[in-house]
Amino acid sequence: MSHAHGYAALSGDQALAPFSFERREPGPNDVKIEILYCGVCHSDLHTARNEWNNTLFPSVPGHEIVGRVSAVGSAVTGFKVGQMAGVGCIVDSCRTCASCSDGEEQYCENGFTGTYNGSIFGGSHNTYGGYSDQIVVDEKYMLRISHDEAQLAAVAPLLCAGITTYSPLAHWKVGPGQKVGVVGLGGLGHMAVKIAKAMGADVVLFTTSANKRDDARRLGASEVVVSRDADQMAAQAGQLDFIVNTVAAPHDLDALLATLKRDGTMVLVGAPATPHPSPNVFNLILKRRSLAGSLIGGIRETQEMLDFCARHGIVSDIEMIRMDEINEAYERMLKGDVKYRFVIDMATLGAAE
Repeated sequence: MSHAHGYAALSGDQALAPFSFERREPGPNDVKIEILYCGVCHSDLHTARNEWNNTLFPSVPGHEIVGRVSAVGSAVTGFKVGQMAGVGCIVDSCRTCASCSDGEEQYCENGFTGTYNGSIFGGSHNTYGGYSDQIVVDEKYMLRISHDEAQLAAVAPLLCAGITTYSPLAHWKVGPGQKVGVVGLGGLGHMAVKIAKAMGADVVLFTTSANKRDDARRLGASEVVVSRDADQMAAQAGQLDFIVNTVAAPHDLDALLATLKRDGTMVLVGAPATPHPSPNVFNLILKRRSLAGSLIGGIRETQEMLDFCARHGIVSDIEMIRMDEINEAYERMLKGDVKYRFVIDMATLGAAE
């Protein structure tokens, strides 16, 4: 075992604080990385505060991890010491079910093991995430980073926000000639705009905030619709081929469904704490529209996303923080006071302890 340092929540009502724990030594198939940067996801906050009532304490959050390989097991063939690598939301799965066999580990029928707050297969130990100085992961669940090293901090959020939006866009084959809506301009939404634009789509951003118009256009949206404006919404009726809805708060889905063409699909990737109002069935059946959901992505697709983003020069818009600023960052995140993703510089961890 090796001694690791990080930040953890000891209970749902306590601020994150320095925490020391043990990591396993790399086995034959394992890769160990020195964590350089870790993105801050809203799921980190939900888990640290036990808002989903499933947190295993102590909890070390973080599943948007980029670092340098510091050791490899004897059977590892895809990674070398000194190479840059990433770890996303999944560090293990059953490997035998139909979903795992199809490279869709996020839908593992026996439950994938999360990078944090997940019981390790074959045992009951809690997994600890990227708010730490190192991590050891099976090679099968590691990711190669081909972006320039100067972009590494901004690459980190691709491991969750990037794949969460890339996966539905790729699955529903978004491309040139299509008009694609993105609902919400936050950590997920700003990535959806960038990726859909790079796929060749004409992107329409739906937002409740008129002051996001300029930023949305900078990111690649050709149109910005203020969803509280009935006239602007009416002008989009039956115009869109596909929508990625990133909003994690309950809202009226009918107005958005009405903007879809016949056979159009709206995919939900935001997860509100309470349900959306049920949509009117006629909005679906009269135009053969679909309402669907999507969860992150498997390892193969996450690698595909990273390579796509590297080719197209796509990274997240970030604000770098020190490790000891994490509790303040959580409060700011709740207020939407970040454009668009916090990333922790793990070099500051020692100074924070």
